[in-house]
Amino acid sequence: MEKVKIGIIGYGNMGTGHVKNLMAGKVKDMELTAVCDIAPARLEAVKKLYPDLALFQNATDLFKSGLCDTVLIAVPHYDHPTLAIEAFSYGLNVITEKPAGVYTKQVKEMNEAAAKSGKLFGIMYNQRTNPVYQKLRAMVQRGDLGHIKRITWIITDWYRPQAYHDSSTWRSTWATEGGGALINQNPHQLDLWQWMFGMPDRIYAKASFGKYYNIEVEDDVMAYFEYDNGTTGEYITSTGEAPGTNRLEIACDMGKVVIEKNQIIFNRNVISEREHNNVNTVPFARPECWECKIPADFSGGPQHVGIMNNFASALLNGTELLAKGEEGINGLTISNAIHLSAWTGETVDVKNFPDDRFYELLQEKIKNSTVVKAESQVVVDNSNTY
Repeated sequence: MEKVKIGIIGYGNMGTGHVKNLMAGKVKDMELTAVCDIAPARLEAVKKLYPDLALFQNATDLFKSGLCDTVLIAVPHYDHPTLAIEAFSYGLNVITEKPAGVYTKQVKEMNEAAAKSGKLFGIMYNQRTNPVYQKLRAMVQRGDLGHIKRITWIITDWYRPQAYHDSSTWRSTWATEGGGALINQNPHQLDLWQWMFGMPDRIYAKASFGKYYNIEVEDDVMAYFEYDNGTTGEYITSTGEAPGTNRLEIACDMGKVVIEKNQIIFNRNVISEREHNNVNTVPFARPECWECKIPADFSGGPQHVGIMNNFASALLNGTELLAKGEEGINGLTISNAIHLSAWTGETVDVKNFPDDRFYELLQEKIKNSTVVKAESQVVVDNSNTY
């Protein structure tokens, strides 16, 4: 294989960006050969811009065409696993957009299909290409921070006005999107959290549904994470604050790390707080602390193009995948646990997450969705129409 031949399923907001990047030659070892979308108008738009591309209105036809060895899935959330499972059945490699799916039960089936197929599976966690988060992860893994006491991430700069929610019929309902801020805006941060700090053991959360907008899903969330080793976490997110904040703060034995405006500041204790506590005899004395600006590439990294270049290199050269598709279940489990806690008022066991119970409660949400009431039916598994 000289180049990876890729087809894109879905020519919406994300799909158009991926097509542009590929056609501009930004992924040197990938060749875009086909685009699939259920909307004839979108396919007509592709034809005008890129007349040499093969066009499909049905994903199965694309899978059978032999034009691709890889597909990138960029459709509404519920269809990510169903389309991936079908693609694996045709012997294709898969990249899926985030989130991996809407509920863990569905994503576990996708992961099983990926393992059975033996094909390469990636997910578009493009924030993993950000050198700032890569640097922090390396610091954590080396033990530079010592024991982490508390993690607080305030991510409220996802402002989305009512016009955004009204911009597409599938947005912001349980039946068609499967959630709000957590499932749409926050999958990257939830993935980064577990990628850098590991999975929490328990989650307790409060959420508001339609607090700021005329929607039925969550637009304001506060979650409390607990780890068996004593680390705690606070995750605060909203789509109703402007200008909002994106601040990650880690309190640790060796001081405090803050990531804000894509920069890392490490207020580093000369000795760890625990060591200071053990040897100090002076009331109110604090360990000496230095403010250090940690060097990193603050550009944000190659993002989506970086994920695709890495995937191509993994196929052609055996390079390790930066974002394995199978890992998509981790961030989704956190998301589902926050939802479950907010719905029930219970602290959720993340290690033993109740997949079936979450699925049942989600089905109740879907049955009462405004979309269902308007159409008297739910279409959540329409993968064959893409």
